[in-house]
Amino acid sequence: MRSFKRILFLLLAFLVVGYVVVVLLVPPYLDKKYTPVHQAPPYEISPEARALYDRLDFTADLHCDALLWRRNLLKRHTYGHVDIPRMLDMHTGLQVFSMVNKVPKELNFQKNSDETDKITLLYMVQGRPLSSWFDLSERVLAQARALHRFAKKSNGSFRVIETRTDLLNYLNDRENGQEVTAGMLAIEGGQALEGNMENLEAFYRAGVRMIGLTHFFDNEIGGSAHGVERGGLTDFGRALIPKMESKKMIVDLAHASPRLVSDVLDIATRPVVVSHAGVKGTCNNQRNLSDEQLRRIAQNGGLVGVAMFEVADCGKDYTATARSIRYAADIMGVEHVALGSDFDGAIACHTDLTGLPLLVEALQKEDFSEEEIQAIMGGNVRNFLLSWLPD
Repeated sequence: MRSFKRILFLLLAFLVVGYVVVVLLVPPYLDKKYTPVHQAPPYEISPEARALYDRLDFTADLHCDALLWRRNLLKRHTYGHVDIPRMLDMHTGLQVFSMVNKVPKELNFQKNSDETDKITLLYMVQGRPLSSWFDLSERVLAQARALHRFAKKSNGSFRVIETRTDLLNYLNDRENGQEVTAGMLAIEGGQALEGNMENLEAFYRAGVRMIGLTHFFDNEIGGSAHGVERGGLTDFGRALIPKMESKKMIVDLAHASPRLVSDVLDIATRPVVVSHAGVKGTCNNQRNLSDEQLRRIAQNGGLVGVAMFEVADCGKDYTATARSIRYAADIMGVEHVALGSDFDGAIACHTDLTGLPLLVEALQKEDFSEEEIQAIMGGNVRNFLLSWLPD
């Protein structure tokens, strides 16, 4: 019996040590593998573009998935796309951190069901809380808590913006010379609500201020552009939109099916965003927005964040992104165009965060004025949030 207990103890100890080794070694490996760039730093930037970037008073990006990787965002990294030291270096005004919570295996941009999920294994090897391994809402809350911990441990250099007052105070501190940057919490994929309005309340209390209704598959809210049915709003979805609006939470239509986009715009009383997308006019695929959708979003008063990866803009550098931005601005008006990089989204982006001055250079070549570049690079997002965040 003693021998059996000893063997059992040794086996358990071996498993614990093995799991600790996995948690220490595997997450950085996966982070490096799934967050590549087409062009690595350092970046050669024209003096004119660098000077213009340095004059930007507020830069903002509507979509980043850095919280998925359990990267220590307080430390500077040579891999991945975003961390707080790089945000401070680039004088980032606001980064929206979106929380991925379920992704199908064999993911593709054409057709996916909700039957599989590869986030479960990722959460296990990352050593996430056990409660979040099989629970989508807990996955969101775990990521939200992580961002708040980064803010608490940042010695005042990073803040989480939840209200208009937060944003005004933050802008005032920046104008007074304080070296500080900020993030806002969003959700990528409303399946995290699990069809339960009580989860919306929990997410709001956790600081979530924007929700992407769908991701890569249809869910309880409506159809995904990459789903099976690709339908419009469900009954739950029709109840959700006014509930979100009553709480001044922003509706994000990234990855939404055409029917879902249309249904939401039919009933929305507040502006919506599309946090990260391309335009069919320069890159025609089902991931991207049609001219009609661009016009309707502009009429709604919304914003489109133009993404920075090959599927979104049919190119591997910022020339393609700037071309997409020019097309969107000509259709919608510059005041409705923003950035939506998809940094750290398990996809190769053109550069990491420190390469954004190259986008300024590309926008200059598209004949945007400095005032227009100020708006595109972040001014539009700042003005939108000052109007539409809760007080």
